[in-house]
Amino acid sequence: MRMERPELPLQQLHAFVVLAEELHFGRAAARLGIAQPPLSQQIRRLEDKVGHALFNRDPGSVTLTPAGLELLPVARRVLGDLAHGLAAARAVGSGRAGTLRIGFAASLALTVLPGLLHTYRQRFPQVTLDIREMTTAPQIVALRDNTIDIGLLREPAAEADLSFRTVLDEPFVAVLPAAHPLAAQRTVQLRKLANEPFVLLPRAVGPQLYDRITGLCATAGFTPRTTQHAVEWQTVCALVETGLGVSLAPASIRRIRLKGVAFRRIEPGTARTRVAVAWRTNDQSPLVAHLLAVVSKDPSRLPPSGRASQVSDLG
Repeated sequence: MRMERPELPLQQLHAFVVLAEELHFGRAAARLGIAQPPLSQQIRRLEDKVGHALFNRDPGSVTLTPAGLELLPVARRVLGDLAHGLAAARAVGSGRAGTLRIGFAASLALTVLPGLLHTYRQRFPQVTLDIREMTTAPQIVALRDNTIDIGLLREPAAEADLSFRTVLDEPFVAVLPAAHPLAAQRTVQLRKLANEPFVLLPRAVGPQLYDRITGLCATAGFTPRTTQHAVEWQTVCALVETGLGVSLAPASIRRIRLKGVAFRRIEPGTARTRVAVAWRTNDQSPLVAHLLAVVSKDPSRLPPSGRASQVSDLG
């Protein structure tokens, strides 16, 4: 025969703790905001559950029995744990606490990521941020697998069940050895790079960005002759510095400072690369909603990102 678990008498425990602190039925009832008879009934129901008296009721005196003394610290702990648990649940339910898992293409550490996270942490300091560096394709997989909640990526393609919101777009720049003749110009016509060797990311690392770069070259009338590949912006710049080629990259990589590298605007200057935030369309998490609310603000007003010494993928 299965025995029913007794109902936890939380209201009775609360009344017991208040009475144990006041040791006076009238004051305890006033503190609880109830009349004295209901208080007495709650105490008697709790004593029935315990099987022993919890208070000595002498004329003009109320004291705890040994059973009452034993129960008091337990009752306080239970009520304290409950209050803490309710507060924590409310914080998580409202999006003021919890863990938000964010994937990001590391090139964004040079642009929107620091400012976005700084603003979010200022507004929701109790939220734990689980930041994971990954390129665009793994972010899409991680969103579908529910291993991240938010993706920050470059040049996203349309995906079923995922939503995207543009954070910003930025122009491309030419990356040249400082001693290159074109580095003396403030703006480089893209067609003048037609005969140059190129340092580019492998297409598998960032297919959309790779296609944007090669598409710009095609519009200028040539196919880039790629002689070197690199999967880090720092490495791209270092290879350009050594004279192994030139490159095209988002303007944010100008934050990588190398004396032997020049960054120049390109002509035509209408080509831009899109940075977006991605999330599961049906995700109802308030944590996600709050981050999207931060993103909805003008990104140009977010705190500027700091200088980054190395970025580990081209995203």
